[in-house]
Amino acid sequence: MTIIANIVEHDLCIGCGLCAALCPQGALVMQWNRYGEYNPVETSPCTTECGLCLKVCPFADSGENEDTIGGRLYGAVPGVGHRPETGYYLASYVGYSERHRPTSASGGMATWLLETLLDEGIVDHAICVTPTGNPDKLFAFRVFDTPEDVRTGAGSAYYPVEMSAVIRQVLAVPGRYAVTGLPCFLKAIRLAQQRNKKLRERIVVTVGLTCGQLKSKHFTDYVATLAGVLGEVTGVRYRGKSPDRPANNFYFSFTTADGDERRIFRNEGISEAWTNRWFTPRACNYCDDIFAECADVTCMDAWLPGFLRDSRGTSLLLVRSPAVQELVERGRGICLEPILVEQVVQSQAGVVTVKRQHLAYRLCLDHRGVPEKRVAPARPLNLFLRQEVAAKDRMRELSRDLWGTGERDGNRLREAMGQDLKRLAVARQLSKIIMFPIKTLRYIRREVRGRNHG
Repeated sequence: MTIIANIVEHDLCIGCGLCAALCPQGALVMQWNRYGEYNPVETSPCTTECGLCLKVCPFADSGENEDTIGGRLYGAVPGVGHRPETGYYLASYVGYSERHRPTSASGGMATWLLETLLDEGIVDHAICVTPTGNPDKLFAFRVFDTPEDVRTGAGSAYYPVEMSAVIRQVLAVPGRYAVTGLPCFLKAIRLAQQRNKKLRERIVVTVGLTCGQLKSKHFTDYVATLAGVLGEVTGVRYRGKSPDRPANNFYFSFTTADGDERRIFRNEGISEAWTNRWFTPRACNYCDDIFAECADVTCMDAWLPGFLRDSRGTSLLLVRSPAVQELVERGRGICLEPILVEQVVQSQAGVVTVKRQHLAYRLCLDHRGVPEKRVAPARPLNLFLRQEVAAKDRMRELSRDLWGTGERDGNRLREAMGQDLKRLAVARQLSKIIMFPIKTLRYIRREVRGRNHG
């Protein structure tokens, strides 16, 4: 069985590109599918059936998961801990890089890490995502050799990218590389390192990013229509910061070929599409890795009450590698302090719910071709949660199908979502009404216990 029959035809491809990079026959290339997602496509028939494409796929049944991979990488590190949500962890921090903060999505720590790794000669090359200026492929992975070049990739990119070209470059050009990536991409790299000596020796630092879901290129098209963009989009900034708004109400900025620029804030329609999983690949429904457990260090936003008000953004770091911990501890130009790992988990509470409770229910409803997950299938007692999962998956499929047919009408798309949006709004109100007395009773019990122990 090939990657096409096992993964692509089951709609489980996440488009990382490792299969295309490592195919011994060079028989695979990454191309857009009709949903605006990357998939491998066969350019010639597979004759050897070596199975390497499946062995490096993060959504294939390889017999490996983030716990087994993480255990080999970090399980023997002195002082390492483990939580079901985070995987292995050695230390956790909160803070920012003053220099990189203004142009970064949060506190600029991912960019600081890559620049520092290059500055100190720990790596020779850094791989990260950067704008291209190409309307058909707005972002791509590139290999950078200087801190100044790395800075061009600062900020988030809610846009599909694939790694086949940069992985081929790693294989062709000797040196030490640092790689940034989402959880599934870094899992694919770790699987590939098990089978390729050059990747094992040359990729020496991995920087992960927390992830709730990926988005197709059609997500960007849709938000551009909301912003009133008329021309062809040549550039996007996804996490613009406004000093008069909290950190989680950022804006998208679109630039067109004729120089026009339009902005739209998260609460003006972006959040609706994001939280309801419009334009999300099916593979994301079956991911159980929140904190990029295969990464030496994971960076994320500090979505916590004490930091949300700061529009400049704040980073959280979850460190697994002693070498990265030492680098961070002696870091120059950063304001960083330890934070409890429990707070790191709390910062991603919404993603934890999706990749644990929602995943458990999705595995009950539909697990076609899905390998065994670390979350057991379960039908939740909470009726509202079941309604939420079902409604969001209907909207996810509808958004992909409607935009995939070529009807790029944002108003029509939102109208098609109307019934499910209403159902979710009603369910949320009912849930609040039902849960209010329960939460009140819990609060009273805690107060009484506190007084008794006092």
